[in-house]
Amino acid sequence: MVRYKNVAKSHIFMLPKFTSKVFLAPMMNITDPAFRLLCRENGAGLVYTELTSVNSIVAKEKEIKNFVEFSEKERPIAIQLFGSDKELLIRAAKIVEPYFDIIDYNMGCPSAKITKQMAGAALLQKPKIVRDLLSSLVDAVDKPVTLKIRAGVDKPDKFLKIAEIAEETGIQMITLHARTLEQGYSGEADWSLIKKLKENVSIPVVGNGDIQTPEDAKKMLEETGCDYVMIGRAARGDHFIFKQANDFLKTGKYDDYDRIEGFRKYLKYAKKFNINFSAVRAQAMYFTKGMKGGAEIRCRLSRIKDLEELKNSLEKI
Repeated sequence: MVRYKNVAKSHIFMLPKFTSKVFLAPMMNITDPAFRLLCRENGAGLVYTELTSVNSIVAKEKEIKNFVEFSEKERPIAIQLFGSDKELLIRAAKIVEPYFDIIDYNMGCPSAKITKQMAGAALLQKPKIVRDLLSSLVDAVDKPVTLKIRAGVDKPDKFLKIAEIAEETGIQMITLHARTLEQGYSGEADWSLIKKLKENVSIPVVGNGDIQTPEDAKKMLEETGCDYVMIGRAARGDHFIFKQANDFLKTGKYDDYDRIEGFRKYLKYAKKFNINFSAVRAQAMYFTKGMKGGAEIRCRLSRIKDLEELKNSLEKI
C-alpha cells in the first residue's frame, strides 16, 4: 500500500496499490460498469465512475447500489463527485464511502451545465470555497480523497494555488487536465504544466490530456515526471490501449488486437449489467471508428433498435 500523511487528520490514509501507471478517465455516457470492467481487465490501474452529482446521490440514497452500479472485479475503483453545496457533498460522500476505494472530487469539468452551478472547473476561481469544501470532505470520510482539476479558467494561472490548498487539506492525489476551462477539449494540452505541478507538490500527480497512443503515455511520464497518466477519449471503443500502454512501458513494443472481438465481450458485460440499449449502441459507434467501412457500419448501427439485432449485425461485420 502507498501511504501519505493527511495534513487535516491525525491518522494515515492509504491509497490502493495500483497495478499499472495508466488510469481510465471518468467520461459521461462512456465509463459504464461494463466498459470499466473491460478496461480494468486490460490493464487500467484505476477506473472511475462517470461524473456523478452529489444531489442525485442524496436523492437516490436508498437505491445507491443500482444508481451507481459497479462490480468487485473493477477494484480499485474511484467514484467521481461534483457539486459545490458543502452539506450535500458531505452527505453524498458518506453514502458512497462504503462502496468505493477512492472518492474523487471534480474541479475539471468544463461543461456549461455544470460550471453554471459553480461546480466543476468553475470552482478554480474560488480558492476560499475550495479550501472549505476539500477540508470538509476529507474530514467527513475515512477513504482517500483525490482531486481532478484544470489549469485555470481562461489562462493557466489557478492550478498551483489549488494544488497547494489540496495538499494542505489532505487530498491524497491530484489529476491535472492540462487545458483551461475555456479550451474545453480543443487545442493542445500543455504538458509543461503537469511537470510544474509535479515539482510543486509532494502527493502523487496524474497527468491528463492528449494521450492518444501508448507512445504518448510513455512520453508524458518521461517529460513531466508525473506518477500516473490518465486516458480518456482515446479509450472510447479501445480498451486495449491500456494493455498496449503497459506493454510499451515494459518492453518498448505492443501488439495489435481484434476490436470487434473486444466489443463482443463488452456486449456480454452490458447484458450482465443491464446497460441501457442507447448507451450500448453509442459504445458500438466508438468501437467501429477507424475500422474499414466504419462510416457505413455506424450508419447501419444507428438504425438498430435492440440488443439482439445489434448482435446479429455484429456477426455480419
